[in-house]
Amino acid sequence: MIKELRDETGAGVMDAKRALEEAGGDKAKAKQILRERGIAAAAKRQDRETSNGVVDAYIHAGGRIGVLVEVNCETDFVANTDEFRQLARNIAMQVAAMNPQVVSADDPERAKYEGPDEEVVLLAQPFIRDASKTIKDLVQDAIARTGENIRVRRFVRYELGR
Repeated sequence: MIKELRDETGAGVMDAKRALEEAGGDKAKAKQILRERGIAAAAKRQDRETSNGVVDAYIHAGGRIGVLVEVNCETDFVANTDEFRQLARNIAMQVAAMNPQVVSADDPERAKYEGPDEEVVLLAQPFIRDASKTIKDLVQDAIARTGENIRVRRFVRYELGR
């Protein structure tokens, strides 16, 4: 069970073992415990500087929609991992599919756009591949796994005819 939990969450051996013990062997409850610990760990890292990262490009719909997204982290070591690059790719695909207007609800530009946060704010949108998670959850999971602060800094979306 520890191996299965580690494969599903990316948690360390001892973290998975402790979560399973705390949950009384219930894997779903252990996943929730690990998730809560990951959110707490992400909150601790929130003030760290993110000066490295990647700019990822995604072209969709036969070249009719294009997205550039900048995702930052603390070190170039993490920026060069497959996991981090996949996070940037997933965020770029999200922007192409859902057309958010701003990165976060705290963005001063948010006031310009009408509509609920789930439509306008990237971090509040449900992830297109797993609607049970938001983009913010995706980023926090990556923070918990990498041990570094990660931020979606900015994005731009181009669509033919707009």
